[in-house]
Amino acid sequence: MDPHFPELDPWLERWGLVQDGWAFQTPYTRSILAPVLAGGRKAMLKIAGSPEEAAGARLMAWWSGRGAAPVLEAEGDVIVLERAEDPDGLARMAFDGKDDEATRILCQVVETLHRPRSEPTPDTLRPLSDWFRALKAARERHPVFEKAAALAEGLLAETESPVILHGDVTHQNVLGFGDKGWLAIDPKGLFGDRAYDYANIFRSPTTAMTTPTRLRRQADVMSECSGLESRTLLQWGFVHAALSVAWWLENGHSLNERALRIPGMNLAVLEAG
Repeated sequence: MDPHFPELDPWLERWGLVQDGWAFQTPYTRSILAPVLAGGRKAMLKIAGSPEEAAGARLMAWWSGRGAAPVLEAEGDVIVLERAEDPDGLARMAFDGKDDEATRILCQVVETLHRPRSEPTPDTLRPLSDWFRALKAARERHPVFEKAAALAEGLLAETESPVILHGDVTHQNVLGFGDKGWLAIDPKGLFGDRAYDYANIFRSPTTAMTTPTRLRRQADVMSECSGLESRTLLQWGFVHAALSVAWWLENGHSLNERALRIPGMNLAVLEAG
């Protein structure tokens, strides 16, 4: 049976939207999404289910289609986005032997998102120092967290020209929009060092692809595209990988060697020089 979310009804009516498929709710953020038609255009209606998602909605509206999916309607925590034509294109590219090409596309999108804008910035942006609280809380649970927390503190202190960050740039969050090119969705709405927006690319499209050789190669590709040093990118990749495990622990999971595999691999690559 098609699940019904009554929260959608007033927005469907308000903006004259026609539902075009099953609505669903995301498991962690509790956001509600529904494919819709907006004046005949394929789109997605999204009601943010958490403060993080709400901040992302406001940032999408602020970007207004520049590096991110076009926003057709927006009010508070609710947005209507143009629907992607090829949502799996970058992951497919990486799996099909064009990994470096996919990474370069992600870098190009990041560069576009980081360009200065004349409009006043959203007031819902979170500083990276706040974003890393879970890592700081976990630092006594394993030496990996201690090393990552100490490195993160140094990187945050060295930030000179903070920018507005997407916060979750991956192959799954940069989609194909036909003639409009590759555009981002689902930002976290952060503010800080621009290098952080490359950190999650190391773990994408799946951690099953992560190897020391790939980490080094991705760092070099991203360095070439961004002008940042490969080692700096690897450092942010390590602290983000550790942060991801810290979030895992916050959600009630137990610490084990499998969970530490990716940050441990990142650390080994860094220490090898």
